[in-house]
Amino acid sequence: MTSSLAASATPVPAGWDRRGLPGWCYHSRALFDLEREALFLTHWQIVGHVADLPAPGDWLSFDLLGERAVVMRGQDGILRAFHNLCRHRGARVVDGASGHCKGAIVCPFHGWVYNLDGSLRGPARPESFGAMERGDFGLKKIEMEVWQGFVFLRFHPGPQPAVADWLAPYGPDFDAYRAAGLLPAQRPDWATELPVNWKSVRDVDNEGYHVAMAHPALQDLYGRSYRDLVYPGGLSHSIAEFGDQPGRRWSVRRYLSLAPVQDWLPDRLRRSWTYYGVFPNAVIAFTPEGAQFYQDLPVTPGLTRLTGRLYRRADETRAMRAARYLAMRIDRETSAEDRQLSIWSNESMKSAAFDDFHLSDLEYGVRAHHDQLRRLIPVTRLPAAPPEGRIKAVNEELLRTSGNNS
Repeated sequence: MTSSLAASATPVPAGWDRRGLPGWCYHSRALFDLEREALFLTHWQIVGHVADLPAPGDWLSFDLLGERAVVMRGQDGILRAFHNLCRHRGARVVDGASGHCKGAIVCPFHGWVYNLDGSLRGPARPESFGAMERGDFGLKKIEMEVWQGFVFLRFHPGPQPAVADWLAPYGPDFDAYRAAGLLPAQRPDWATELPVNWKSVRDVDNEGYHVAMAHPALQDLYGRSYRDLVYPGGLSHSIAEFGDQPGRRWSVRRYLSLAPVQDWLPDRLRRSWTYYGVFPNAVIAFTPEGAQFYQDLPVTPGLTRLTGRLYRRADETRAMRAARYLAMRIDRETSAEDRQLSIWSNESMKSAAFDDFHLSDLEYGVRAHHDQLRRLIPVTRLPAAPPEGRIKAVNEELLRTSGNNS
């Protein structure tokens, strides 16, 4: 059966330019600062799933490039996102990755108290502040949307439309996977740091050409069935079907024996691992027995925090739980291999011998991601780096003269 997604995929153009971003783009501090403003703080980021916050007072935090957010469920059951800054002196009002506030949010610095909807209940020692309008000192709100159960936020307005409109091509598949009904896994979140630029991580993840050579477990699982599809708006979809070969590795063989056949999934998804790219830096992935999202959060030009959250089915059986564990084992091995590839790739771009990328048709997803970056930050179109102190000015000039078109 042909996927509706596949039918709308962008074909690889004949005679396309096989070069990617120039190497200087992976090490420039000035470019990194532009990415912060023009990319990360103005584009949708995934925080979690509504199931991560089932009760009033439950919260998830999200930090990105100097900004701090908290998503909390109010007493009225509504999810809201706020800047994680007390309006008194800017302390974090919650600390950690997730937690629960019983009835109120209390700043740990001076004890200011906020209601779960972010409004200020009152400062400690209110008489010491003179005339003070409490309504002016609630936690500052952040734009947030929920789509298919997943919670998205962005710190500043940006070029992407509403999440439901932007990710509409994924809608039928997410409906089929019953994404809104997922539940957190027993160990839901993970994080690690990698000494590379965030784009080096994306470059590896944006193509399946390397799977046969670099990922023995994945190759054992789904052989040559892996394929990448690219769509407008920075979306990409990868799908790999399994079950046509017995599996030589223990984890793969056992996974194949336990992976559930979900009768409620369409045929094309019943025996598949699928990955849905979310520009600029995240992926939502499904297997028949579970799901996850993972993302690459830049910290510095040469440091990236890899993180994500894991989910299970509400009707999970013991066999499904075992299959999910085995899938995680395979994925963990694959992730370690990808991290090493990212390090090698990132290192190479500092070498005088690096002569740019020369991409295969099977790596068109890398080029498509780079083209999105070129449209947003046109200075990345230049093969040679401008002086570091001039990169911002050159970018502004290119935005004016080219109308933000590549």
